[in-house]
Amino acid sequence: MNEFLESNRELWDEWTDIHESSDFYRLEEFRADGIRLRDYELEQVGDVHGKSLLHVQCHFGIDTLSWARLGANVTGADFSPKAIALATRLASDLGLDARFVESNVYDLPERLEGTFDVVYTSRGALNWLPDIRGWARVVAHFVAPGGIFFITEAHPIAWTLGEEMPPTFRYDYWERAEPEVFDVEGSYTDPTADVKTEREYSWNHGLGEIVTALVDAGLTIELLREYPFSAWDMGFTVEGPDGTWVKPETVEGDLPLFYSLRARKPG
Repeated sequence: MNEFLESNRELWDEWTDIHESSDFYRLEEFRADGIRLRDYELEQVGDVHGKSLLHVQCHFGIDTLSWARLGANVTGADFSPKAIALATRLASDLGLDARFVESNVYDLPERLEGTFDVVYTSRGALNWLPDIRGWARVVAHFVAPGGIFFITEAHPIAWTLGEEMPPTFRYDYWERAEPEVFDVEGSYTDPTADVKTEREYSWNHGLGEIVTALVDAGLTIELLREYPFSAWDMGFTVEGPDGTWVKPETVEGDLPLFYSLRARKPG
């Protein structure tokens, strides 16, 4: 697993340089007082003013700093040193009080002390992790008694689908030890970008596995919602009027593409 995770870390280091100037992240718009969070996230997480918030797998911190702009005392963690360096510079440039910690998910309890009112993660994070139960123990570890964990993420059903039209089931739904292996073609923000890392490694985790892992780690599920849209183009999707990506009308039937979940630690 270390070999796979190290390769993924090297890939995200390369991607950070690409993403800093990409139209996908629109960093200059964010610098001009943007908030990069969806309305349903703001509603389901609630008022964060004065609360401590940990963002696990934060990349270069745009979402983390969005919460800071809403009044949270934020900490971000990511395994890419380049992403953490960029997040730290960005916070300094914007005059936002935030700290960023370089760590993979599983080692984070050894590198960060304390608990938080809100632990948050989002959008394209879980598929980089080989062990969902280990992940759940880590996020539960950092939730303060009475605090919440919140995630919004691509639905495990969506991760099983190929990008061709019409969409077909191609990949495993449940977690397995060996990862799916993909040849790297640039970045999801720019497929033509020059990237030296040759492979990326990915694991799916069924929704039941995710929920059970969080419950077994001591959290109580308060909310689980599934959505017919994605935050990015999944290959078979078309862009909707609100900037999300949805199944085209030519494809029959409905299926979930994203979900959100809130869990609380008793206290």
